[in-house]
Amino acid sequence: MQLEFLTATLFNLGINLLYTLLALFIGIVALIAIDKKLLKHVDIEGELKNGNIAVSIFASTILIFVAIIISFGLKG
Repeated sequence: MQLEFLTATLFNLGINLLYTLLALFIGIVALIAIDKKLLKHVDIEGELKNGNIAVSIFASTILIFVAIIISFGLKG
């Protein structure tokens, strides 16, 4: 009985890690797409290198928003 519980737990951990990596990848792709398509006149990476706090808050908000949407979609 303990072996079955351990394998089920490890299987769930593997699935959750896969979903996390998928959400991270989609979030980064979404941030790059928003940077290239919607914000043509604002260089997010350049502003982050200059220490612009507002741009970092904006970028993190986009990543959190995408992660929330993906998490609801993956839960079904």
